[in-house]
Amino acid sequence: MPKGYIIGHIKVNDPEGYKAYITGDTPILHALGGRFIVRGGQSEHPEGDVPDGQRHVVIEFDSYEQAKKAYYDADYQEISLIRKATAESTLILVEGHDE
Repeated sequence: MPKGYIIGHIKVNDPEGYKAYITGDTPILHALGGRFIVRGGQSEHPEGDVPDGQRHVVIEFDSYEQAKKAYYDADYQEISLIRKATAESTLILVEGHDE
């Protein structure tokens, strides 16, 4: 069965406020089966336009359905209000490729 992913492209506007989101979302997503594969870190964009200061996040789940369930989880949606207030973000739910 293919894995599922939440992929985020995030430009943090309020770093201090955003810390509360990271502190709150991590235990929720871990409890829902998420594993952070990418969370910030160095990046470059050799092709296309990416806004300056944007960070990237990839969270892996055992299935696409599990990734969707995690994103739409009531506790996650509540904590996501902090992200929405402190950052500009694009989140994508993606089904992986099962070789």
